[in-house]
Amino acid sequence: MGGLSIWHWIIIIAVVSLLFGGKGKLSGLMGDLAKGIKAFKSGMKEDETTASTAPPQVPPPSATATTTTAEHAAHDRG
Repeated sequence: MGGLSIWHWIIIIAVVSLLFGGKGKLSGLMGDLAKGIKAFKSGMKEDETTASTAPPQVPPPSATATTTTAEHAAHDRG
């Protein structure tokens, strides 16, 4: 009662072969669906890797290296 009889297996094989076998329109649709799912998964994986990668931190310039615009103007004048 709990197992699958030979008739269950024949029906399952027939349904699977109708869906995925041959050159019918339905098998083409199943292939396209599989490609879409794979593309979706790879897109989600790419989003996770870009979200987990933090942008590089740029250290602030040191206080001794900064000059004001007045110093630049005085230097340009001579």
